[in-house]
Amino acid sequence: MPPHFLPDGAAHVHHPKRERKPGEALRVGIGGPVGSGKTALVAALCRELREDTSLAVLTNDIYTTEDADFLRRHAVLPDERITAVQTGGCPHTAIRDDITANLDAIDDLIAANPPLELILVESGGDNLTAMFSSGLVDVQIFVIDVAGGDKVPRKGGPGVTYSDLLVINKTDLAPMVGADLEVMRRDAAAVRDGRPAVFLSLTEDPSAAPVLSWIRGHLRS
Repeated sequence: MPPHFLPDGAAHVHHPKRERKPGEALRVGIGGPVGSGKTALVAALCRELREDTSLAVLTNDIYTTEDADFLRRHAVLPDERITAVQTGGCPHTAIRDDITANLDAIDDLIAANPPLELILVESGGDNLTAMFSSGLVDVQIFVIDVAGGDKVPRKGGPGVTYSDLLVINKTDLAPMVGADLEVMRRDAAAVRDGRPAVFLSLTEDPSAAPVLSWIRGHLRS
């Protein structure tokens, strides 16, 4: 599918919370900083879910369609089930403020691939403040990685604190960067008020089992 573009002059808008109707696809937002492993996670989830779940992927990039191209190159889904939004500016604008281009892209995916059960919406790489509008997705995952150091969870920010699932990724790198996973576990628990957080290494667990289980739970419910 051709990429969608964010209109010029996008501004912060309050969007009413999306009410998912019976039979509608579950929309899962996946956000996080640049290099945290969002696209690799999306690819892993597609490989695991594609045999028994009708799904599609929408990516957001500033000036390119690099993440969508990566997914197509690795053939995680048929091309018509992958599309992109080019935000042209701050990535969180298109997922939080002016969500028009993402909504239009989702409509196109639904029309081209009926019936869809799941749509993964990947944000462009951003900082710890990036969050999805509740008018765009039903639940959201925020991905950080240990390469940023074990201080990241205690820095907080909306993504770390309020996402429905926090993924602390690339745990296999912890010894190399001197990150203490127990410190990250403690600090994540302190700021998340009972919301779940999981540790993940796609090198050691290519199926992304804890995230996969969480998504399957939402699909069942």
